[in-house]
Amino acid sequence: MIEAAARPPSSAPGVPASEATGYTHREVIIIYIGLLLGMMLGALDQTIVATALPTIVGEFGGLNHLSWVVTGYLLTSTASTLLYGKLGDLIGRKRMFQVAIVIFLLGSALSGLSQSMAQLIAFRAVQGLGAGGLMALAMAIIGDIVAPRERGRYQGYNGAVFGLASIGGPLLGGFFVDTLSWRWVFYINLPLGIGALILTSLWLRETTRRKHSQIDYAGAALMVGGVTSLLLVSTWAGSQYAWSSPQILGLLGAAVVLLTLFVLVERTAPEPILSLELFRNGVFNIGNVGSFAMGAAMLGSVVFLPLFLQLVTGASATNSGLLLMPLMLGAITASILAGRFVSATGRYKFFPVTGLSLELIAFLLLSTMTATTPQPMAAAYMVMLGIGMGMTMQVLTTAVQNAVDRRHLGTATSAMQFFRSMGGALGVAVYGSILNNRLAYYLSQLLPPGATPQGFSPADISGGPAEILSLPPAVRQAIIESFARALHVVFLASVPMVAIALIAALFLEERPLRSTSHLEAEGHSALAA
Repeated sequence: MIEAAARPPSSAPGVPASEATGYTHREVIIIYIGLLLGMMLGALDQTIVATALPTIVGEFGGLNHLSWVVTGYLLTSTASTLLYGKLGDLIGRKRMFQVAIVIFLLGSALSGLSQSMAQLIAFRAVQGLGAGGLMALAMAIIGDIVAPRERGRYQGYNGAVFGLASIGGPLLGGFFVDTLSWRWVFYINLPLGIGALILTSLWLRETTRRKHSQIDYAGAALMVGGVTSLLLVSTWAGSQYAWSSPQILGLLGAAVVLLTLFVLVERTAPEPILSLELFRNGVFNIGNVGSFAMGAAMLGSVVFLPLFLQLVTGASATNSGLLLMPLMLGAITASILAGRFVSATGRYKFFPVTGLSLELIAFLLLSTMTATTPQPMAAAYMVMLGIGMGMTMQVLTTAVQNAVDRRHLGTATSAMQFFRSMGGALGVAVYGSILNNRLAYYLSQLLPPGATPQGFSPADISGGPAEILSLPPAVRQAIIESFARALHVVFLASVPMVAIALIAALFLEERPLRSTSHLEAEGHSALAA
């Protein structure tokens, strides 16, 4: 059904990999740069927009719809991830990767041109529809052209992209808002995307072509409906609607019914969106458990650590972003070193086991921080957390790609990105509910009697550190201590999630890493025939 369409290899088995795949080493590097630019689009957009949101609300109004600027993007990007993976397997990953970039750039340009909050939310959803394919397809293409044994040499660059986006996104967004316009947080995507399109168009050749295949439209519709319902529950439950409200219970029921029907349809579909055959692969299962947990833990730290630094220690928004640098540097360094070790030895199980152990310890240590915790000590905790993340994320992707057939490469890679996104969305929602619940509890215990108006709630604290510092000393200290204790519980809530991933990693099967890429293997088979 799917046949190789790459340029026939020019040499027999035993020749350098670049010749066996039809690519020179220089071409692989150029293609990789194009893929990194595409990945940067998705990674940067998750961090750069947050800085501009207060200014956008000031221009458009609609504060009650502000969360949908993020939620609309999250819904469409998560729901479309598996679709891109499967269509990449069927139609071709280069083609679908470029389609994803074009959709993302269209959404970016329209978002920058928005004249109302409703338009911005709609165009952000278009942007998310493109973002769903950026990460998954880039990683799958890397799986095509770089052998698992050699992939570790490159994975540090992947970590650097996420680190640069996490640190540089808020700073760049602040610069645009202060000196140009908030619209430039969207326009900046255009040169990056055009660069990715040019590099992949000129050097990347399509690796698959569709002869005849039946797209699983029913499975796609059920999957999108079920995932959307689940994400809406995670977004609305405990904030806009009570957990026991008809809206939340109805969405939960819809998610259960739609996802159950999705599984039933996938059992008989000729070309399922998510092949159930993959779940018989132990490495695939453990990789997705780890991805789900990592998504929740990573977003939990990246979202709530700045909150702790700003509200408890009094750091400014810009400084809180800079204070996260130890975490990102730890992640990048560990990713590079782990990748080189995996390439040199072919062994990889040690890294997720050790990395998740470090993460577990780091979250326990983070839960002990107070307003008086010395900055070097807090930085050491964040370095430990970053090292754990760097040792785990890319290595799990390599292990899964090594363990699946090429016909499932795109689906398996997109599944990992899908579960990571779901973990992040559900994790942040749960952690947010925990924070609000515990904050209300501690405020009721610590605030001096009669110090606040009747009916005061945590939502009334909206001005950040500046507002808190302007309060009377007794009230200020009570609020800071309440935030510190509530965030302790949030960090502790990450521990069982990481522990589940660690237990799963202990059972990870360490298969020999292939020293040939999928394209090399196909080329050698064609030559042998």
